[in-house]
Amino acid sequence: MTPEEMQRRLLYRDGLMLVVDKPIGLPVHRGPKGNESFEDYFGALCFGLPRAPALAHRLDRDTSGCLVLGRHRKALASLGKLFKQGKVGKTYWAVVDGGPAENEGRIEIALSKRDDSRGWWMKADPSGLPSISTWNVMGRADGITWLALEPVTGRTHQLRVHCAEMGWPIVGDNIYGRAPRSGGPTLHLHSREVIVPLYKNKNAIAVTAPVPEHMKERLAACGWRDA
Repeated sequence: MTPEEMQRRLLYRDGLMLVVDKPIGLPVHRGPKGNESFEDYFGALCFGLPRAPALAHRLDRDTSGCLVLGRHRKALASLGKLFKQGKVGKTYWAVVDGGPAENEGRIEIALSKRDDSRGWWMKADPSGLPSISTWNVMGRADGITWLALEPVTGRTHQLRVHCAEMGWPIVGDNIYGRAPRSGGPTLHLHSREVIVPLYKNKNAIAVTAPVPEHMKERLAACGWRDA
């Protein structure tokens, strides 16, 4: 990714925070094998500061959309506190196989790690960490549903496991859903909007990420229209 390409992904910028549009298929940070990561390119986002910005939270490798970065140490501390306290609003768009009968609802299914050999893979576990998500139906088509999902808690893979446990896994989910390990559709989960109450006595900052190309066809079938 060239510096210009990285800068084109910038959705919001101020003195403390950046929000960038993360692409699918790229982990946000380097794993144990040291493969390419999205943060490798953060140097293009210094904008006059001596250090590159850093991650204030995480998104899965195959999740696209709004990713919040702190521009320096103090900013990261403030953002980290907001995320930890659940004060950052997060809305994800997903296309799921099948879908709920109702138009809105709440999921409360505790989660824990599946096992140490599976890294971050998670499972439903009554003795696990409390995990809550809400959902709203945005549109329906034959065999699929477009959902707006909000993770009240922030567990790893929470939305993916919750949707799968409810019987309507996210399209393209090859870990918890019905997609094959390879050759199937890309994960249809997109970080559509973040709302960050970063400054006292000012309105919260709301940032929206454009719909990625791989989700447009199914979203359009469910009634979404490209502005």
